[in-house]
Amino acid sequence: MPIKIPDQLPALSILDEENIFVMSEHRAANQEIRPMQVAILNLMPNKIETEVQILRVLSNTPLQVNVEFVRINTKESKHTPKEHLDTFYRLFDDIKHKSYDGLIITGAPLAFLNYDQVTFWDKICEVFDWAEKHVTSTMFSCWAAHAAMFHHYGINRKLRDKKLLGVFNHKPVDPREQLTRGFEENFKVPHSRFGYIDKSEYTSVPGLKIIAESEKAGVYLAATENKRQVYLTGHPEYDATTLNDEYIRDLKAGDTAILPENYYTDNNPENEPANTWRSHGSLLYTNWLNYYVYQITPYQLGSDNKAIEPKV
Repeated sequence: MPIKIPDQLPALSILDEENIFVMSEHRAANQEIRPMQVAILNLMPNKIETEVQILRVLSNTPLQVNVEFVRINTKESKHTPKEHLDTFYRLFDDIKHKSYDGLIITGAPLAFLNYDQVTFWDKICEVFDWAEKHVTSTMFSCWAAHAAMFHHYGINRKLRDKKLLGVFNHKPVDPREQLTRGFEENFKVPHSRFGYIDKSEYTSVPGLKIIAESEKAGVYLAATENKRQVYLTGHPEYDATTLNDEYIRDLKAGDTAILPENYYTDNNPENEPANTWRSHGSLLYTNWLNYYVYQITPYQLGSDNKAIEPKV
């Protein structure tokens, strides 16, 4: 089954051209099944690019998925047209009475701000707490993963002297783990971040398990044993050219640009990069939707003021 997205969302035509299985709202309305309800809280500045990337990795699932894009406030975006936000996004305050099978919270370019300096910190904490009662499983990505670790467990991320930028080898920790079912013993994931949390701090949290890690990039994937919280520090959703675009942007900005590691052929930025992580990125989201969402979510989602009770 495909993911269902609004008829006029730009990602619909883009993904259709890529032969990605998506379904318009009009077509989905004629199907009588219980689709998964997934909210995406998109904190990235270029929301359209992030929409396409996330929808692409969500699309390779046998489940029908209804996606709802959410924003945290009405602040205007410098990189996304207001008309797009007004058309395709709902404010968190307008949907917080609802319940969802899954929630994805993206990263945000806020690496050097303390959490109390983030203008929407109080609101994002409200989202974190709301998700515990209204969402079966939440995937926190990159900055959101570190922010949620701080909010839920009081563990603050540290900052590297230089950005971790490139494509790195990773290993699953437990071959029986459902979230990495079907993964090879070594798989690649792009990273682009300054922040990190030591492995010892993850293991200090009761009920939190490390699922995949990298010798260079550290802990990549962790989750609570009840599957309600998934922490993802890399970017398996990235396009082949995303790191290249970031590198070029830093060069033009006059910043000290870091050449992405293990990315360009022969480490030469003149060579076109290849996407060596697509299959694992797609499989990760498919496994999450199946084992962490569909298999445990109740058939009838909770309604107003009624917390979700996952089926055992």
